[in-house]
Amino acid sequence: MAITLNSGFKMPMVGLGVWRMEGKEIKDLIINSINIGYRHFDCAADYRNESEVGEALSEAFRTKLVKREDLFITTKASLIFPIKSLWNSDHGHVIEACKDSLKKLQLDYLDLYLVHFPIATKHTGVGTTDSALDEDGVLDIDTTISLETTWHAMEDLVSLGLVRSIGISNYDIFLTRDCLAYSKIKPAVNQIETHPYFQRESLVKFCQKHGICVTAHTPIGGATANTEWFGSVSCLDDPVLKDLAKKYNRTVAQIILRWGIQRNTVVIPKSSKVERLKENFQVFDFELTKEDMDLIKTVDKKHRTNQPAKFWGIDLFA
Repeated sequence: MAITLNSGFKMPMVGLGVWRMEGKEIKDLIINSINIGYRHFDCAADYRNESEVGEALSEAFRTKLVKREDLFITTKASLIFPIKSLWNSDHGHVIEACKDSLKKLQLDYLDLYLVHFPIATKHTGVGTTDSALDEDGVLDIDTTISLETTWHAMEDLVSLGLVRSIGISNYDIFLTRDCLAYSKIKPAVNQIETHPYFQRESLVKFCQKHGICVTAHTPIGGATANTEWFGSVSCLDDPVLKDLAKKYNRTVAQIILRWGIQRNTVVIPKSSKVERLKENFQVFDFELTKEDMDLIKTVDKKHRTNQPAKFWGIDLFA
């Protein structure tokens, strides 16, 4: 199942995020996921594992497990969507950052390139993902680089043939609206945190109304990684969702992912366990009723689980 972006390219609605995956784990993860059926991989400079991802993809292509040129064939042929995001300190060095990621990922082009966060920090060097801090230990924001300037540089990547689609990440309604106003090439995607405990219906509907695909980078809110890092409450333990899991004879995670798909959003859950990879991908053979979709609306707690900004001493999402 795929969604057609406003750029005309198709994007699989279930992908796999590689955050916190390292070394040999990356290779096994990608090879196993391709064998399961995944064709959409979500990467970022900040994950510091692009080189490892590139080696895994190269092996997958070399062994003919999947073809890079099959990316946009809308049959049951193999497709793969490496997605890469622009790190905060790279806003003034967009082309260099993109080429650096392409080199590490061992690819000729990217299907989607995202602005990771709507903020520019002092440049720390292309290929690095360090966030510059000032003498007070607070994020050192570069006030000379606007989001508009960054976006126009992103548009140049399309003209150069380095990327096929460009998008934004962690943008609220107001920043998304502004991007639509100054863009020559509209953002194809806004990748945000959204899950049953943080549904963000207004933002999701706004993006979809204006032809921007919403991707949920934290589709199963408060899963292990988020609980460990941010002390989050997990919606996996929600009694309403547990009851629905029993009703459909599914796991709670499958109910949540199916809910995301039926909202017409792309979901990119993360897991390194083969059984969980399989489970997260088995969400296309059942459908939640309208009544149950409405029921899930009632569990919204307006509760964000993914809050990296707190480590920088600012709130990007206030």
